[in-house]
Amino acid sequence: MRAFIGAAVLFMAAGCGATAEEATERAPATTAAESRGHLSPTPAPAARIQVSPDQHRILSAQCEYADTEELRGECRSAVERGYRVGEENPALDCRRYSGVSVCGPLPLSERERRCVTDAVAGGTTPRRAEVECYVNF
Repeated sequence: MRAFIGAAVLFMAAGCGATAEEATERAPATTAAESRGHLSPTPAPAARIQVSPDQHRILSAQCEYADTEELRGECRSAVERGYRVGEENPALDCRRYSGVSVCGPLPLSERERRCVTDAVAGGTTPRRAEVECYVNF
């Protein structure tokens, strides 16, 4: 699953029509959270992704839902390192469920990933399960 998510993030970071070399240059950097098995919304430092003020606000606010204080801090740092305010980025995966808006990949803990697996097995869509498990733990 991690390879699938990595490929999806690579595709999102690369954008349509990018060469393999361009995609690799813009691929997300690995963070401490990722090395422990957590996803992180961190693009490579040199490839700061331009997002609208609203998208940046959502990215920053969603860090408050991370499972631990350490993950919340890593998430906030990742947003500041990886994104810059500019024009709206239609390629950024933003969604809203249960009154909560999130954008990009979520830094899910092991407990949250188990929650997603269980919710999907119960019939919830993967995108919705990610948001609900991220917010509710």
